[in-house]
Amino acid sequence: MKLSMNWLKDYVDRSFDPKEFSDKMTLTGSKVEGFEKLGEEIKNVVVGKLLSVEPHPDSDHLLICMVDVGKEEPVQIVTGAQNVKPGELVPAALDDSFLPGGVHIKAGKLRGVASNGMLCSLSELGLTLNDFPYADENGIFLLKEDCKPGDDIKDVLCLNDVAVEFEITSNRPDCLSIIGLARETAASFAVPLNLHTPVVNDGLYNGKTINDYISVTVEDSKLCPRYTARVVEDIKIEPSPKWLRARLRACGVRPINNIVDITNYVCLEYGQPMHAFDYNYLKGGKIVVRHAASGEKITTLDGVERNLNENMLVIADAERAVAVAGVMGGENSEIIPETKTIVFESANFNGPSVRITARDLGLRTEASGRYEKGLDRENTLPAVERACELIELLGAGKVVKGIIDVYPEKAPQNVIDFDPVKINEFLGTDVPLESMLDTFRRLEIKCENGKLYPPSYRADLEGMHDIAEEVIRIYGYDKIPSTMFSAQVSISGRTDRQQKIVSLNNLLTQSGFYEVQTYSFISPKYYDNISLAPDAPERDSVVISNPLGEDTSIMRTTALPSVLEVLSLNLRHRNKKCSIYENAKVYIKKPGEELPDERLSTVLAFYGNGDFYNMKGYAEQVLSLFGIEKTQAVSKTDLPYFHPGRCASLEGSDGVSYAVFGELHPTVAKKYDFDLPVYVCICDTEKLLGVVAEEKHYVPLPKFPAIERDLAFVCDESLSSGDIKNAIVKYGGKLLESVEIFDIYRDAKLGENKKSMAYSLMLRSPEKTLDDSDCDKIMYKILSGLERDFGITLRS
Repeated sequence: MKLSMNWLKDYVDRSFDPKEFSDKMTLTGSKVEGFEKLGEEIKNVVVGKLLSVEPHPDSDHLLICMVDVGKEEPVQIVTGAQNVKPGELVPAALDDSFLPGGVHIKAGKLRGVASNGMLCSLSELGLTLNDFPYADENGIFLLKEDCKPGDDIKDVLCLNDVAVEFEITSNRPDCLSIIGLARETAASFAVPLNLHTPVVNDGLYNGKTINDYISVTVEDSKLCPRYTARVVEDIKIEPSPKWLRARLRACGVRPINNIVDITNYVCLEYGQPMHAFDYNYLKGGKIVVRHAASGEKITTLDGVERNLNENMLVIADAERAVAVAGVMGGENSEIIPETKTIVFESANFNGPSVRITARDLGLRTEASGRYEKGLDRENTLPAVERACELIELLGAGKVVKGIIDVYPEKAPQNVIDFDPVKINEFLGTDVPLESMLDTFRRLEIKCENGKLYPPSYRADLEGMHDIAEEVIRIYGYDKIPSTMFSAQVSISGRTDRQQKIVSLNNLLTQSGFYEVQTYSFISPKYYDNISLAPDAPERDSVVISNPLGEDTSIMRTTALPSVLEVLSLNLRHRNKKCSIYENAKVYIKKPGEELPDERLSTVLAFYGNGDFYNMKGYAEQVLSLFGIEKTQAVSKTDLPYFHPGRCASLEGSDGVSYAVFGELHPTVAKKYDFDLPVYVCICDTEKLLGVVAEEKHYVPLPKFPAIERDLAFVCDESLSSGDIKNAIVKYGGKLLESVEIFDIYRDAKLGENKKSMAYSLMLRSPEKTLDDSDCDKIMYKILSGLERDFGITLRS
């Protein structure tokens, strides 16, 4: 938002140094990006009156001009322009003058004739035909202003101005206006604010009022809370006066004609976008604010035909849409040179609705940019009145008596509790009560009975924290004393869950695994890669409603495919061995609930770094970390992604399965281009985190020696080593200290579907040294129990 300092003087009766003004406004919350002194590059250029124009003796296109520049003696200037003649007033750049772009004019000779300056064209002064429509674009600028020879050209052309550019935040749409910035200026510098109330001398036109011209219907008051309209007859479309064009130019707006310039001027001054319709093109004398019909089209003022939908709000007449509400008018009702009657629209539209419409149409305009931030409903009437006042001031038409103002419901008044003590505690300051009340007076915030009532244009003031910000920015951030940090700091640390996860990471990295991280959203094809059946429960995944694509359309129920993708990538990059793991979130649907159960799962995978038993060891270490010391491996054959004969579930003494590990199924390995064995372990980390570790008790070192016995059994191939081990523990009693399998032997001599398994048993008594007779009794119990339970005997 650009602010003309000359325009600001209409509301704040004080002159400001641009640097001082910019610094102060920035300190009070209105950030200034910079300022530009308009016409600063123009120096020593004055109004000159042509006294005589004679041909150059040695040129057929140069002219010798004697120019009165307000000095005792006229100056001689040679020019090549052919539109000059005696008596005309022109811009004359004298000797040692400067023009925009760093052009330096010095006295010299042209074809042997002295020239003490240069007569300037419009473009050489940095201006265009929009700024001065009467000028000759290809010749010297012949002035038609009220001026005399010697006057500074910057004063004559209204170039002595400073444009200050503000960066307005989205919560302060009121500052997207001259009046809004004038309010901020008055509050920041503690000076009076002089607001102008528009005065319109409307009257009957041929005995008619506005109701004889148009009617206004608003079908959706939520999207259009207020619609105000006025009618103007006998329109005269012509260039705007110089002062109005200069103010628009200083604010970065191109002047066009008086009607368009008035709507732009009011938009800048009040921050209220306006639109003017040609009344003759409003069918049926009706304005209807409605939703667009399905398939409806409109050609906007930029000449583009646009397709509308039912969610878009349009301004329509009795037959068709004539504008896209809050975005742009239609070509079918624009102002043309023959226009004689216009309808001024000043409306308030729902910000989110305008933003969505502008986005869907790919048409973001100055009006839509303002509406989408949320404008003050109370501003529509003063804005349209100001436009009509300017119509009369410029003699551009006659305002028809009456106003149509459809305003079914006012915006609710924000009420905020005022607690000065709480505000100071929040700010960490000691701002006096009187200073706070003075701030409220400056910002037009009414304070009554301990309540604050912000003005309608300050919808951003919603609570105590907003009021505290207003208090301190006006009081002055620079007045806050420097203090030591006074807040209490609590010493914190990781939760028990976080610490366990860190310990798990440390264990696996110390074991040679590298941590990886993959996306939680995957492709349904990932389940095919690990050979899951079509009706497998793991396929029942949470589907993302707005996925980036098919490859990221569901939330994973297992992290195995993601980890295998990373492992495969390493193999393709010729890494001879690789061990990786991921602590991955998986998402399991919960019946009857919208949100899934987010569970932590740890997946380990490697190739070239060991075999089945190495992976078993890693899995046992993980369980041991969580306090599960006694484990057993139970064969599993129902998981399609594991080798059916080389997969096991690792269970605790409570029979609960905490992990499953084994060799990757050859079919799955082939899909990932593995040409060597891959070993995988999937740990239910969420379940492990819930394990309460048993209390550890001190056990003294044994006083008596242990006795070792080795037993080898012949059993059926289907019998697992774990079942035999459990039976040995069961029948071995308290004197059996440990059991470990150390050999599995298969031979045709053992019989069909038979195998031999050998176990090492350690026996020890805490009370005495065991002898052979004690051990024989224990061996007898074990052998009898095994023969009874499984029908197995010692290998001979």
